[in-house]
Amino acid sequence: MTRPFDQSRTEFYLTSPSRCPYLPDRMERKVFTFLSGTTAPQYNAILTQRGFRRSQNIVYLPACDACNACKPVRIVATELEDKQAWRRNRRRNGDISREIKAPKATSEQFSVLRGYLDERHADGGMSDMTVLDYTSMVEQTAVDTMLIEYRDGDGTLIACALTDRLPDGLSMVYSFFEPDAASRGLGTYMILDHVALARELGLPYVYLGYWIDGSTKMDYKAKFAPLEKWSSKGWKPLKKPDAVRK
Repeated sequence: MTRPFDQSRTEFYLTSPSRCPYLPDRMERKVFTFLSGTTAPQYNAILTQRGFRRSQNIVYLPACDACNACKPVRIVATELEDKQAWRRNRRRNGDISREIKAPKATSEQFSVLRGYLDERHADGGMSDMTVLDYTSMVEQTAVDTMLIEYRDGDGTLIACALTDRLPDGLSMVYSFFEPDAASRGLGTYMILDHVALARELGLPYVYLGYWIDGSTKMDYKAKFAPLEKWSSKGWKPLKKPDAVRK
């Protein structure tokens, strides 16, 4: 029998200030805690529903001084707008198959990730990731996690998503794709496929992590309307910025 979750016994920690990777003129701090034991899945679900994000066996939330640009967001899967752009994306990727696997790292996956990082994030915090780092990212989990592989019509692996299953939705922890297939719009496709999977599983939400006000890298998330953001008042609709609405 699983022990009841006792939030009062949880210890939270605060990181030292460091340079923000998304808004270069600002500093970031995070509040975080650890996931372990039989209550980890319940704990992860509760904190995700309150805006936290998982990385291996740590869950964290931005706690920056004088900045609240990071907005935890989730798609309302049952109400996602059926845009013409989404239909074109699905047709373009009609040959792709999805396979849900246990969170086990493979050299094939790492090869795709390495190409993705070198092409898209050469100056990012994960640019020097090794195969051991990748294995830790995938396999160090105390919660209900799956590795979703996407293969083209020839059976070639072209994209992956590390995803947590929660009682009320799917949380996309990290995703990457083959940069040579960028014209397919695979980032968008994986989000749309997670919405479809959430619907298949009867789950209402897809958690996307943080939309960051002022970061062009995160503008794409606001396109998946209706989108909700977390605040001290709970989950509320995210109003699309003018740049995205046009």
